[in-house]
Amino acid sequence: MKNIVLGMLLAFVVGFVFRYCENQKDEQKATLQSSQLLQEQLKNVGKLIVTEGHFSDVMSYKDAKKFYMDLYTSEKKALVVVNADVTIAYDLSEIRYDINTETKTLTITNIPEAEIKIYPDLEYYDIQQEYLNPFSEIDYNRIKSKVNSQLQKKIEGSKLKSNAKNRLISELQRMLVLTNSLGWTLIHNDTPVTKEEIFPQLLNL
Repeated sequence: MKNIVLGMLLAFVVGFVFRYCENQKDEQKATLQSSQLLQEQLKNVGKLIVTEGHFSDVMSYKDAKKFYMDLYTSEKKALVVVNADVTIAYDLSEIRYDINTETKTLTITNIPEAEIKIYPDLEYYDIQQEYLNPFSEIDYNRIKSKVNSQLQKKIEGSKLKSNAKNRLISELQRMLVLTNSLGWTLIHNDTPVTKEEIFPQLLNL
């Protein structure tokens, strides 16, 4: 009788251990599959997003030089009409992240900075110059530098950058939806991201 009880107990223990190992294998397999699916889906997020804008401006340029012991001043000036196309881009393929299958966490380690590109088209009007102080390459470079500086200020004061950041947030929110659907946790700046509204706070937007 004792042998029968011991045999049944041993069979139960062996069956339990076997089932536990099978469950562990199934769970590890499911985790590995979800990890592979997560990486595959993240490739679709890693695209280039571009926000475009157009700016127009009119600026004047003046320069004067003194000659003959400052007794004579030679001036030059021009009116410059500026039309510029501007793009703000985020290359999401530059997003860096770590995947931890043990904790089922996706940790964002790097989000790329915005790339701002300005394509100005300059037209010069009412150019006035004198023999002793003609327009030169230096003047045109100064004008371009001044134009870029003014355009940068216009960009900062416009909604273009905020629109670009909103598009970035939309793409990051897709990562949140993806991890949640797989039962994983998304982490950024050591903070679990549980709601879409948290992203602007974490990114200081």
